[in-house]
Amino acid sequence: MIHDPAAFANPPSIDWLDRTPALDEQRAGRGQVRRVRTDAGIAVHRHYQRGGRIAVVLGDRYWFSGFERSRAALEFRLLADLRHRGLRVPHPLMARVQRQGLIYRADLLTAEIDATTSLAALLTQAPDRIPWDSIAAAIADMHHAGVWHADLNAHNVLVDDQAQAWIIDFDRAENRAPRLVWREANLERLERSLLKLKANRTLATFDSLWHEFLDLYAGAFAQRKREHLT
Repeated sequence: MIHDPAAFANPPSIDWLDRTPALDEQRAGRGQVRRVRTDAGIAVHRHYQRGGRIAVVLGDRYWFSGFERSRAALEFRLLADLRHRGLRVPHPLMARVQRQGLIYRADLLTAEIDATTSLAALLTQAPDRIPWDSIAAAIADMHHAGVWHADLNAHNVLVDDQAQAWIIDFDRAENRAPRLVWREANLERLERSLLKLKANRTLATFDSLWHEFLDLYAGAFAQRKREHLT
């Protein structure tokens, strides 16, 4: 187990997550997430759960090849690095791996991001108030940092009450050289997610808006490159 010492008055025990009652639970992606209270405020607890057909056999079990190569440790380290670099991503508080022979189960605890709404929810609640420029900038920041997001969809983009965009759920994310081919694939994944949510019906001019969004993204990414060179 690893944790952020600033988040706990005393080092948490290995069963801290099991003993801490949930404020509430909700469905998220492949499993459930719980909101719990920590010394640093409200946090989100996610238990790693497999998706697809293999989930029927393995469920929440993964092959163990070392703690630092576990899903939880990799996501914790990546989030900590991105936070250090100033990106708007969740603050990692704890990563836990419970090993049993050749398999393990894992959990991640991150600080809750205050006053946010997912892009998916905004599509139905307030489509005219979606800050596409901030979303484009957040994704450009992530890509310029060399991070490929494994599941960039409308549920994993949050917008706070200051119209600032945040990216969440970095499970299976990878550090890569910022090549155009995978950056475009990430954006196409987001577009498919929006279309699945019927954004083309919610937003009457979705096609033109999406092209404007791609222009915003390209401009933001180019700006990050210029800043890096100066």
